[in-house]
Order: sequence, then structure tokens, then C-alpha cells
Amino acid sequence: MGDKDGVHVLLVSFAAQGHINPLLKLGNRLVSKGLHVTLATTEILRQRMLDSKITTKEKNSQIHLEFFSDGMSLDFDRKNNIDYFLEQLEKFGPKNLSSLIETLSVNEGRKFSCIVNNPFVPWVADVAQEHGIPCAMFWIQPCSLYSIYDRFYNNLNQFPTVTNPDKPVDLPGLPLLEKDDLPSFVLPSNPFGGFPKLFSKLFRELEKVNWVLGNSFYELEKDAIESMENLHPIRPIGPLVPSILLGKDLPSDSRMDMWKAEEACINWLDKKPPSSVIYVSFGSIVVLSSKQMENIAWGLKNSKRPFLWAAKPPEHPSSDGSGELPTGFLKETEEQGLVVSWCPQSKVLLHEAVACFVTHCGWNSTLETICTGVPVIAFPQWTDQPTNAKLLVDVFEMGVRVRADEDGMVSKGEVERCIGEVTEGPKAAELRKKAVEWKEAARAAVADGSSDRNIQLFVDDVRCKAMKEL
Repeated sequence: MGDKDGVHVLLVSFAAQGHINPLLKLGNRLVSKGLHVTLATTEILRQRMLDSKITTKEKNSQIHLEFFSDGMSLDFDRKNNIDYFLEQLEKFGPKNLSSLIETLSVNEGRKFSCIVNNPFVPWVADVAQEHGIPCAMFWIQPCSLYSIYDRFYNNLNQFPTVTNPDKPVDLPGLPLLEKDDLPSFVLPSNPFGGFPKLFSKLFRELEKVNWVLGNSFYELEKDAIESMENLHPIRPIGPLVPSILLGKDLPSDSRMDMWKAEEACINWLDKKPPSSVIYVSFGSIVVLSSKQMENIAWGLKNSKRPFLWAAKPPEHPSSDGSGELPTGFLKETEEQGLVVSWCPQSKVLLHEAVACFVTHCGWNSTLETICTGVPVIAFPQWTDQPTNAKLLVDVFEMGVRVRADEDGMVSKGEVERCIGEVTEGPKAAELRKKAVEWKEAARAAVADGSSDRNIQLFVDDVRCKAMKEL
């Protein structure tokens, strides 16, 4: 590793692909600014990489990868016991991370001048404090969500309650948010205890972190960012996405894919006319009901447009057919569409054949579609996704949102309607124009604009604190 100034930074991530990849991108930027970077996560990720025989781009990377135990056996089902898993991680993670920090310091001379955590491991700030190391928090959702959660967990504004579950929320810097626009963790109906507990700790103890960095850019969320200036400021340094989406393809661009992408879909796209294909992906976590899968399938067929659907088979097939395609669908649409288990999303979104993206509105996917100027059909499911959908449609103005029936189901007719609206309806040209404007703004922010300035300020501050330690 080229030694420019000997300043070491430790990034600590929750072991999920959508959390690690933005941190790896942050690591790439810090390395390009002359810092040494280590990324630590739990051993389950190393096991998944081995099991999947994943060939990562890590061999080109200048980022050290380290692993620590979350206190549980590798074969424990974390996904289906999430609240218990989060408890155990909070119980055993701090001690094991602390031991790793000491080992790297003593044995390898990696004395960290800053530790960066993400929102799902807030206890890392306590470990940093114990070691006397300044801590930064890297917020991996939009700055608008940061504003919502800070106001919710610190009781600064009124939110829906058990007795008033439909109460709209009016916050500075944001459009009026109805119940269906709010992140699921702030709703009284939220069934998950572990995640709100994490966020509560995080937002009530923000004084433990010296910096809050955001995976967004100022121009995209100007009002929400400015609304936090007198509370707990957030400095956007993104979009932290694969460099190819920003007009470059750097050999050191680290990322991890836990599933092998099917490159054949690019050859398939090459044979399609420009702006003709509907791309569909619901990310790596969401598993839709069999009825919802059926409605999407027949909605795509009825649109009569070519489609590419990344439909990852569920890890644990269920008796009710969740996550599975309807019988006969592949045969009936073999001339019209292509279904793959996982695809190289960056290459797909950059392809001129893609007309729009039917997305669950995870923030990483949202940033990727912003950086490629592709309009969206927003199909949110949970956590931050409903708010991201609201932003895409009403703030960024680059998509339409599906409307669910009273039972929460999106009909095949609704899927077909949205495809028509975003590809050939009266708004289609305006949506595409707006999407392209955001693409150009994102590239400018990272090249030498607002995000690059913010990351440079952070690097200068870390260096300054490191010099004082000498």
C-alpha cells in the first residue's frame, strides 16, 4: 500500500451487500485522497463469499478486509431470526471488534485515526470512544430519512400513533408525508423490534459521532439537508455507486456481489431497440407473495413490451409459492422477455435499450437509476422504500408509483398502466428529461462539485486530528 501520510481509517459494516458496497465506495474515495482504509464486518460474510465462490474485484483493491465474530455459529439463520440476531450482535460485536482493533494496532501497526460505522451497528461509536478514536457515521439511506428518524426518535415532531395511525407528517424541507410515504419503522404497525431499537440508540446518542456523512448529494436533497443544519448536520458525499455509472470505470472500484450475475442478459439487451425494455428488480432481500408475483408477471406480458426481470429465487422456498413465477409464464413470454436470477445492474441501467426500471426503491438502486438517467416505476415494500418512492415521484420527478388495492396488492392492470405512463404517456418525455438532468447533476457533484468538497473537508479534518495525536 503506497504510504502517503500514514493516516488509517477503519470502516465497520453490517454484513449485508447493500451496506458493504456503499462503504467500499467510500473506502475507494478515501484511498484516492491518500488515506489507508480497512473494512471490517462479521465472519458470516466471509463464509457467504466462500460458499458462493464469489470472484470479487478485491484483488485490485487497496482496501484491507477484516472479519470479527458476531457471537453466533455460521449456520444460524440470521434472516429469519433478525431481532434475536441483532441482540447477539450488539452483545458480542463490541468486544470482538475491540480485540480486532487492538490486534491490528499491535501486530500490523494500523493505528486508526477515525472509525466510520453505518446505522445498523451504532454500538461501534462506543467502541471508538473506548479506544479514544474519533467516530463518523455513514448514513446509507437518503438525507431525508436521516431527518425523519432524527425528528421521530428525539420526539421533535408529531408522527402517527396507535390511536391516530393515519396522521400525515409535515416536516421542514420535505413534502407532506402520508402514512404510505413514511418509513415502516416509524409506524405503530411495525412488527420489527430490533431495527427501531438500533435507530433509537443511534439518534439519541448522535453526540458520540464527530461527523455524519450521507450517501447522497446536496443538489438532490437540498431542502432536507439544510433543514438539519441547526439540529445534527449531515454532509452528503455521494452518490457512492460503481464508478462506471459516473462515467468512469476504475480498476480499483471494489464491490461485493453475493450472487453471480448472468452476463447473458447484456447480449439479449444488445438485440433490443433503444428505450424499449422494462427492467424489473426488487433487490436482494424482498420476497413477494405468489399473487403479487403473478400480477407483475401478467402485467408485464400484457404491456407487450420486451422485459428483463431479475427474479432471485427465494433462499428457503415456501409452501405458498412466495417469490416464485406463475406456472407457464416463462413459456408464454419466451419471445418477449428474459428472466434471470441476478444481473449486472450497472451494465443493465447503462444500456440504451432500457426504457424504465421497476424497482423496490432501495436507496442503492435509487442512486444507480439516478446516475444513469433511467425513469422509474416505484414499487416500494418496507423500511425506507416508501419514502424513497415519494422522493422519486414528487421531489425528483423522475417516475410514477404503483397504487395498491385496499388489500395492499398491486393488480396486473396497475402494473400495465404504470408501464404505459412512464414509457409513452403524456408525462413520459418529461420524466426522462428530469432523470437525465439528475444524472448530470450527480456526476458533477462527485467530479469536483459539492460531494467532492465535502469528502475533502472530512479527509482534512481526519488528517488534522491525526497530526494532533502524534
